[in-house]
Amino acid sequence: MTTARRPGTYVCGIDAAMDVIGGKWKVLILWALNQRPCRFGELRRLLPGVSEKVLASHLRELEADGVVHREAYDEVPPHVEYSLTPLGVSLNEALAPLGAWGRENVLGGVPTH
Repeated sequence: MTTARRPGTYVCGIDAAMDVIGGKWKVLILWALNQRPCRFGELRRLLPGVSEKVLASHLRELEADGVVHREAYDEVPPHVEYSLTPLGVSLNEALAPLGAWGRENVLGGVPTH
């Protein structure tokens, strides 16, 4: 996990999950990658307001946690694409009810994307 905690140091499953998705942008990165694999620049456009530094840092952390895969293609110019791993897909599936709750209770049933 991003803080390098051992499994026995978590209080509960929510604590462990929050260690992976904590931060303003990580869940939004996962949501964007759920649509399709993206290059770094595409992610920046999909997430207005995220800085390049924060996006790069969060992508590295999500990759280290095993939820995002980074594929570097040997091309000129360099081509790097990010996608979800099976673990990342399952994490997005777990987050779906939370998104539904937000749409129903905070956004007042307003559909998003």
